[in-house]
Order: sequence, then C-alpha cells, then structure tokens
Amino acid sequence: MRGASRASYGTDPAGRRVLGIVQRQGSDGSAVIHYRVAGSVLLLAHLLLVAWLTLRPLDVAWVAGSNLEPLAGIKADLALGPVVAARRIGEGLLLLAPLGVLLPLAGGRLDVSPWGSLTRTVAAGALVSLGIELLQTGVPGRVVDVDSLLLNTAGVALAHLAVVPAWRTRMRRRALRSSPGTRRRRGTALLREDTSQGSTPTIPRVGIAP
Repeated sequence: MRGASRASYGTDPAGRRVLGIVQRQGSDGSAVIHYRVAGSVLLLAHLLLVAWLTLRPLDVAWVAGSNLEPLAGIKADLALGPVVAARRIGEGLLLLAPLGVLLPLAGGRLDVSPWGSLTRTVAAGALVSLGIELLQTGVPGRVVDVDSLLLNTAGVALAHLAVVPAWRTRMRRRALRSSPGTRRRRGTALLREDTSQGSTPTIPRVGIAP
C-alpha cells in the first residue's frame, strides 16, 4: 500500500501532495478506503438488483416487437400522454443512474480529469446497458429496445455530473486540510505571528504618593 502511494503521483505539485496524503491515509484504513469498499459493495448490490429487474421472464400474452430505431420508443411514449411518458422515460433514466456515482466511488481516485472520468463512467454504463439488451433476447417476454440503451446511458451521465465532481472536490480539500504539511505550515504561521508581535508590554508599577 505504501509503495503504491509513491508510484501514483501526478504531474501537478498540488495533485501530488493531495494524492499522497489520501493514499497514505488509505493504508491506515482511512475514509477513502472505506469509500472504495462501500462503493464496491453497493455497486455489486445494484447490479444484482438490475439483473433481477431486467432479466426476469415476463408472463405476458403479447409483446411488442424489438425497437431498433433511435427515439422511436420515446416518441411513442410521448404520444401516450405526459404521465405515462414521464414514468417510462424516468424508469429508463433511473435504472442505471447509480452507476454514475458508484463506479467512481468504487475506484476511489481523486486526481483524475473530470472529462476523462465522465467518459469512462458513461462508456461503462453503456456497456452494461448493452449487455442487458443482448441478454434480454433470450428471456421470454423481453425485447430489445435501443431507446432503453440511450436512456440508461443518459441517466449514468446525469448522475455522474450531479454528484461526482463536487464529491471529489470536497474530498481533496479535506485531505489537504488534514495533511501534516498543512498543519505544520499553519503552526509555523501562528508562531511567526506571535513572534512578530513581541512580548506583551507591561506597565511599571507606580508608587503611591505619601
């Protein structure tokens, strides 16, 4: 663990300092390692829930044909009215949306490019959604819908943008505040401030006139 913290330094001086602090704390079982463990457990639980929701056989008398035309299913949902459209589109957005947060959380990396993180997370979400659509071809009552792939991927992207950048910024600031170097600099500044003020002047005692 300690050796890994040295090998993962970035190019920016501030980034090197923050990352080193975080991984040294992680070797002692700090908050970042806890986040990774929690993210991994929640990610596995969410994937199991998604598999149960999307890969169960459906006992229905009639099933619509596969939709391979982008946005055709969304247009059909909009034609059914705002309530039905909001429910169906919302289900598509929310199904894999937690992946936008759980994938970066399980990774536990703080010194990454925001756009690079978004790209990797959205690509992973799209692959998961594509895998679900392919598996549904062999499940009774399930059909392939390309709009589900689009909505799932959009939900992952929206969740990532809404949560992950702010979380990483907060964690970097917390790590920087708790670093030994920062505490030493603060203590040195306070010591210099006290030294520059000098000793507290005293007023000589004035005797009482007889």
